[in-house]
Amino acid sequence: MRKYQNMVFSTAARLTANDAQAEDIVQEVFLKAYERFDALRAAPAAPGWLRTVATNLSLNHLQRYRKRWRFFSEFTRESDDTSADAEWAAPDTFFDDMDNADRRAWVENALAKLPGHQRVPLVLFHFEDMPYEEIAKKLRVSIGKVKTDILRARRALADTLAKKPE
Repeated sequence: MRKYQNMVFSTAARLTANDAQAEDIVQEVFLKAYERFDALRAAPAAPGWLRTVATNLSLNHLQRYRKRWRFFSEFTRESDDTSADAEWAAPDTFFDDMDNADRRAWVENALAKLPGHQRVPLVLFHFEDMPYEEIAKKLRVSIGKVKTDILRARRALADTLAKKPE
């Protein structure tokens, strides 16, 4: 558990954008792992199994609370003044004055600001290395919607990251 708890937590936290919900999901993942402890103990595929369970439980959680989640994400988005059409490329020296921990926290914070319908496919594609087809199947949407949401998420994330903290 100690060996994989950070991986499982980061998977759940990126998808839910809520540390408290991610902690609950991590507990559930490890309860399921405990139930299958004998099979997982020496299995080389245990880390992949844990990540898959964390991803599936996170997606289930998001779908279960989608109406409430969508309401709040749309409410937040309406009050933002960000442009989804922003184009931005970081210069090679952009992160030079930031250490890895600050950079990671800044990117995680920017990810959390994305609306869920954009954040989830972006995280699944870039952090979980899931192909478009599998994302579409898991989210029960078309491949075109997945690609559009990922493109819009990249633009919104770029716009958020363009506002470098002091």
